[in-house]
Amino acid sequence: MGMIFDSCVWVGLASDQVQRQDVLAAAGDAPVFTSVISLGELGFGVQSCADPTTRALRAAYLRQVETRPTLGVSPQTAAAFGLLAAAVKQSGRSPRPRYNDLWIAAQAIEHGYSLLTLNGSDFVGLPGLRLVVLQPKHQA
Repeated sequence: MGMIFDSCVWVGLASDQVQRQDVLAAAGDAPVFTSVISLGELGFGVQSCADPTTRALRAAYLRQVETRPTLGVSPQTAAAFGLLAAAVKQSGRSPRPRYNDLWIAAQAIEHGYSLLTLNGSDFVGLPGLRLVVLQPKHQA
């Protein structure tokens, strides 16, 4: 079984807020994938950065993430997304601020993969989702 990393995991690794060994332990032997949605989010982080040094670092990290196996969006992903967005709405929450998370979760469900995230509360109550929540390292 594979594992998809939520965008926050990639950001946490890049910013040293997540310990690499914790991510490796959580993934185990599972093949790790990134979502095209995460690539878009990380690309936005590069493009919206005003500081040239930070922008260059983010761009270099994005190039590293782009070398990972990537999952695209298919009609099956769209169907899963619709079900997840409806489940979120039926639970009394708005799916709008969670759209990117829901697309990534839909990809995980479509492929039968687990989703590794730092934000477990973003994915509460999503039917069919295998979730692995990682704790960020504590800042001293």
